[in-house]
Amino acid sequence: MNNNASIQDRVPPGQRLTDGFPVLHHGDVPHYRDLSKWDLKIFGLVEEQAEFSYEEFMKLPRREFGNDIHCVTTWSKLDNVWEGVAVSTVMERVKLKPEAKYVMLHAEQGWTTNLPLEDFLRDTSFFGIKHNGEELTPDHGYPLRMVVPHLYFWKSAKWLRGIEFMAKDKPGFWERNGYHMYGDPFKEQRYDFD
Repeated sequence: MNNNASIQDRVPPGQRLTDGFPVLHHGDVPHYRDLSKWDLKIFGLVEEQAEFSYEEFMKLPRREFGNDIHCVTTWSKLDNVWEGVAVSTVMERVKLKPEAKYVMLHAEQGWTTNLPLEDFLRDTSFFGIKHNGEELTPDHGYPLRMVVPHLYFWKSAKWLRGIEFMAKDKPGFWERNGYHMYGDPFKEQRYDFD
């Protein structure tokens, strides 16, 4: 988030500002009654697979992140404050194979989205636990969502359960259903014909 930039510079073309936090998703919202059964798996092109239980993940060091959110459905929400875990903190436990160039984020109910490795590893990408001082609600991805603020918000997978490292890019759920493979809001990369 660049607070020195004017609001006009921070809002991509075709977007409108909202003070709310609209809820958009496909399928049912997962509700967790027993988080002892929740885990986050890291697999694919790694030297050794890693897994975090809910308790282990919640013990990782957290920090505050600030950003703007841009949804493909044309809303933007500025000046969000998050509490979460930096990608670099999780990656301290992972040794990537040299051929790893892409990431597939796996969420509940088979939902997936793809990212280039460099976007996943950016300093601004993180695992969100709280938004504006409140624990995430089930509608917004409780207990954990990926946050990749420089891309359209569908790339910030809710209900995250797995991170797969891959050599080649492949489409996730929304990308297979017409969304752009990358999703840069400032280039209006909304759909695959852009």
